[in-house]
Amino acid sequence: MPEPVPEPVPVRGTAPAPRKTPGAAPAGVLAWSRALPAPAGGRAGRGAALAHTSRAGGSWRPPGAGPVPGPYDGLDLALHVGDDEAAVRASRRALAEDLATRGARGVRYLQQVHGADVALVTADAAGDDAPDVPAVDAAVTAAPGVVLAVLVADCVPVLLADPAAGVVGVAHAGRRGAIAGTALRAVEAMRELGAREVSAVLGPSICGRCYEVPAALRAQVAAQDPVMATTTWDGAPALDVAALVLEQLVGAGVRAEQLPGCTAERADLWSYRRDGAASGRFAGLAWVPA
Repeated sequence: MPEPVPEPVPVRGTAPAPRKTPGAAPAGVLAWSRALPAPAGGRAGRGAALAHTSRAGGSWRPPGAGPVPGPYDGLDLALHVGDDEAAVRASRRALAEDLATRGARGVRYLQQVHGADVALVTADAAGDDAPDVPAVDAAVTAAPGVVLAVLVADCVPVLLADPAAGVVGVAHAGRRGAIAGTALRAVEAMRELGAREVSAVLGPSICGRCYEVPAALRAQVAAQDPVMATTTWDGAPALDVAALVLEQLVGAGVRAEQLPGCTAERADLWSYRRDGAASGRFAGLAWVPA
């Protein structure tokens, strides 16, 4: 099912130079990753791992990519954006091969619809021939080796893990999903699987300085969630989606952090707001190593 997207809005003003994302910089396809071992002496668990890709991946490049890339040249993982299907599947294979060295047996991609439903992904979903998870914006699993993948190009990829319990989750939080509490729904589903100490990492997304919206929309959102209201670099009304997600997670007792990096400002990240319909998708990933 195609993912509904807003109309592109030009990014105006001058943004500061992007900061380097801290943490591991693994070779291969992943742009960032973090291993979360199960605490010694705690409950039995396999630990967890979180990661995200980028438009450029790590060192991987698409076959035939030249010095002047076309609109989809890069590690595009989405089958619904108009990219060549063979190229997307090659990107997915490259990612699966990288993840196989990190305790993964297969990747399940979400088909997001800007809602708040959560899917429970079980062990029979392992394998790269498994279908995508349809019509949900969050998923959770305790099945070792099953990688949950949320696709984004401006929205917030929320990566969730309880390494002691061996439970992980992902959520896709755009404006509507954040207001609906999609990330909180994923946390609740993880707790139903036995998670107790949930940590969250918010991957790169469009920042509040670049997400311009009509003044009436900002006022409507601010009446319910004032933390989202902000302005662009040149003073236009804007929304900060990640700020709301962080506030929600911390309020629910989740240890949460946000990785730096605005999709609209960085050429190595896909951005629908910047590039319009010819934008691919990168992925936020969470899994329990097998």
